[in-house]
Amino acid sequence: MLQEMLKTHPNATATDAQVACLEACLQCAATCTSCADACLAEESVAHLRECIRSDLDCADVCAATARLVARQTQTDAAILRAQLEACAVACKVCGDSCAEHKDMHEHCRICMEACRTCEARCRELLQSL
Repeated sequence: MLQEMLKTHPNATATDAQVACLEACLQCAATCTSCADACLAEESVAHLRECIRSDLDCADVCAATARLVARQTQTDAAILRAQLEACAVACKVCGDSCAEHKDMHEHCRICMEACRTCEARCRELLQSL
């Protein structure tokens, strides 16, 4: 549905790389938010503080990135590049943090995978710009 919506834009310029990045950012934002919530529900929250913080930071950065990638009117390439780089970094940090807990918490493993995918899609889009 998202790709269909982007095609209806009068300036429909969205590439497959943009659509893949947009979908990955939205997926990662929701997954990171859910992981942070799951971490907060664990019995021992103290050792998950860094993970929770990186989850929340990554979710916010991914959500902002998705909004920028979705816009097709007069895109400022410099701003988009900077945001994509920031998103890739946030995903790397969060993915690394979740990787530390993936064997104990399934939600961290799932979040790590979403972060790795999003980081890759952001980098692919960066290379295509």
